[in-house]
Amino acid sequence: MARDNYSFKKYQREMANKKKKEEKRQSKLDKKAMQAKADAEKTPEGDVPAA
Repeated sequence: MARDNYSFKKYQREMANKKKKEEKRQSKLDKKAMQAKADAEKTPEGDVPAA
């Protein structure tokens, strides 16, 4: 009977987690960029928003 290759299964889980984290990080960056773009469109370029 064949034995399970636990180290390979662990490697696959780690890679899946790494991929998921990277996708989440990229999603957050995209969301932040879209927010910055929307904010830039709201304020006229000549006007400086009051802080």
